[in-house]
Amino acid sequence: MTDKAGADSSTSSSASAPEPQFDAKAFLATLTEDPGVYRMLGRGEEVLYVGKAKNLKRRVSSYFQKTGHSPRIALMLQQVANVVTTATRSEAEALILENTLIKKLAPKYNILFRDDKSYPYISLTASEFPRLAYHRGGFDKKARYFGPFPSGLAVRESIQLIQKTFLLRTCEEAVFRNRSRPCLLYQIKRCKGPCVGLISKEDYAQDVRMADLFLRGKHSEVIDDLTVKMQAAAEGMRFEEAAQWRDQIRALQSVLHKQFVSSTGDEDVDIIAAVAGQDALCINLAMVRGGQHMGDRAQFPKGASSGLNGDEAEGLIAFVEQHYLLHPPPVRILVAHDIAEQVVAVFESAEHKVTVAQPRNEMERAWLQMAEKNAQLAIEARRQNAIRSGARLEALREALGLDEPPARIECFDISHTQGEGTVASCVVCIDGAMKNSEYRRFNISGITPGDDYAAMRQALTRRYEKVASGDAVAPDLILIDGGKGQHGVAREVFTELGLEHLQSVGVAKGEDRKPGLETLFVHGREAPLHLPMDNPGFHLIQEIRDEAHRFAIVGHRARRAKARGHSRLEDVAGVGPTRRKKLLAHFGGLQGVLAATVEDLCRVDGISRKLAEEIYNELH
Repeated sequence: MTDKAGADSSTSSSASAPEPQFDAKAFLATLTEDPGVYRMLGRGEEVLYVGKAKNLKRRVSSYFQKTGHSPRIALMLQQVANVVTTATRSEAEALILENTLIKKLAPKYNILFRDDKSYPYISLTASEFPRLAYHRGGFDKKARYFGPFPSGLAVRESIQLIQKTFLLRTCEEAVFRNRSRPCLLYQIKRCKGPCVGLISKEDYAQDVRMADLFLRGKHSEVIDDLTVKMQAAAEGMRFEEAAQWRDQIRALQSVLHKQFVSSTGDEDVDIIAAVAGQDALCINLAMVRGGQHMGDRAQFPKGASSGLNGDEAEGLIAFVEQHYLLHPPPVRILVAHDIAEQVVAVFESAEHKVTVAQPRNEMERAWLQMAEKNAQLAIEARRQNAIRSGARLEALREALGLDEPPARIECFDISHTQGEGTVASCVVCIDGAMKNSEYRRFNISGITPGDDYAAMRQALTRRYEKVASGDAVAPDLILIDGGKGQHGVAREVFTELGLEHLQSVGVAKGEDRKPGLETLFVHGREAPLHLPMDNPGFHLIQEIRDEAHRFAIVGHRARRAKARGHSRLEDVAGVGPTRRKKLLAHFGGLQGVLAATVEDLCRVDGISRKLAEEIYNELH
């Protein structure tokens, strides 16, 4: 790759001299016709826009030699002071570089969709007896993944059906390896008990193969195969076995009859609708797998300001380029605009031919119309939520006497069980909506168990030290789930950190902890504040406080479970998983190991006398 900059916009000049204009004509004369990526820079060298091109000279020239640009692009061109290009070896390579730069630099005028890694998948692990599981995040090369799905609900419904039909295990590997008898799922006929050898590896592999076919949309093939087995069992007078195959067939057929949109074939199709509202662009992705409509998911990209409303095709192109670089495409993608030529590079490395086209029949037109309708509904719901959030923030501003509605609100809560596993939570509300990606938990240590004041002090200090040093953004309002004492501790921390200007409120639970009877201790007010139960600002405080409470409890339970699941044998040097398992099996559990003498420990295979003495000394 090679970089080339346009006319030098950094030439020194006197303070009174006007800003030098970008010499587009001179720059265009130097451009290559190779594929690559271009970056539009502002006068402060900030990146305004990142784009890719099959032919850099032709694409960049189109900005400066043609008219009729959208308002967004026209506004951007007025601010361009320089252009930097990077030539690549292919259009596909340019596409990857473009997406990398967009995500890294977040240019003001690019359309940026949130990271699609949040889409859920179904996975079949690579173990001897593969596990059926819900999956998000990075991929294991040895496992098989099916998806993406538009929502977690669609994944869980599919897992429930497959578990009920093919009886695959869903337990964690640690649980699977250490079972001595089948679990409840075996008793209720949701698993065949591979953990204790109740099904052979070959028979289980056959069930996995059928589940694999079903997840890949081969519904007819699965049902035909099960029908053959049912008939063979019936002809062999194995009526109980035949009834089991019959029940599997009925279960599969019943779910296929419940699909949202009927289809005559086992098709895999994505339907992408772009709808521009008055002040928003919505991209709605609907997924059809094996002829079954799995639901849809609406997204509102960053950078899609009012200037983009007249160009839905540009939003479609941006979504296709970003989404399918991370996720496997189906064989057919339906869109309302002719964008096939612009996105051809996206699918160069796909395992099969991908067709991006407009609807070809009444069925596909119905799919696209439904996707567009859902996009319109999402825009309206977003607009209503914005109105509601604005009203609640304004009501809170008025109630607390703030100068401006609080754009960023942070709330803290403490959770523990009689001092065990203390965890503090910090949840964040931005512009009236909860921002999950900003949430934080703090594992509290080094305090007297049960001392909520000390726990709150530690959590607030750890959080706001970064604000005091300028490494984190300061909130407009801080909520402390607790009474006057907890709020007093918070004010002490802010004073120590030089953050006395931060506005805070202590939220004390009401009598008998009944919702609606909370007391507010507002910084700067002598008397406690009681807001009416129907006050919209009060509703917002309750919602944020309840979310902080939920988030703290989840973290506390996880920490407590981890602590209780920790074996003291794990702290003994030289005792790994294999020896630990042998010790527990030999003595029937940790209590038996604790009661054993050095001589008893020596009788366990792989335990020398020296190691036995170390184990005994560590445990006593």
